[in-house]
Amino acid sequence: MYIIIGGAGLIGSTLAQRLVKLGHTVAVIDINPIACNYAREHLGVMTFEGSAVSTEVLTEAGIHQADIVCAALRHDALNLAIVSLARHYRVPHIISRLRNRDFEHPLRHAGANRIISTVDLAVSTMVNAAEYPQIESIMHFEQGQIEVLKLTIAENCSVVNHSISEIAQDERFPKSSLIIGYQPHTHMDLVVPNGTTVLEANSKILVVTKPDSLHALIDFIQPFSEVLDFSAELNE
Repeated sequence: MYIIIGGAGLIGSTLAQRLVKLGHTVAVIDINPIACNYAREHLGVMTFEGSAVSTEVLTEAGIHQADIVCAALRHDALNLAIVSLARHYRVPHIISRLRNRDFEHPLRHAGANRIISTVDLAVSTMVNAAEYPQIESIMHFEQGQIEVLKLTIAENCSVVNHSISEIAQDERFPKSSLIIGYQPHTHMDLVVPNGTTVLEANSKILVVTKPDSLHALIDFIQPFSEVLDFSAELNE
């Protein structure tokens, strides 16, 4: 896909780097010539020096051919302008960064298909890290209605040496949860398991669940003693 990113700051340049690695063609627009030079020389993207809300610069960057436009500037008002222009040029998919919640509805009204709140994302990640230290990572979908988390199966976990079908039939396993990924060892790829997959100690799993089932899920998979041990380490 051809993707235009407005802004070559930390978020914009990191986004560009990831998208290039995924095989997409990326163009970055920024008023800072140093940022443009860096993105062009180190990230392998096309760069256009100028304002990302300039119709001339957007046209030069090929917005008429863009599949996606990402508004990644620091100021919400400028991102709002990028979204409005992208909609005007009939870009199929528009993504915008959000800093101030007051701009969420204007951005959506202007045509943003996805709005990513950098503040909410950072806060949610830190809250989850503090509240669920045994979770390696967690992602939210559908405004937090669904959670996908990554857990390590320690040697004393209750699910070690049990198949996924056995785990699913256990009355303590939340019915609104599903194991969707399995990584037997760190050096191995993540796979999609089936009912006969047996979970080994020190392996990792991906689980999808509802927020209200999160505590029950962790209590079932991770023994309470392990959580106490972790807390004790923090207090040392």
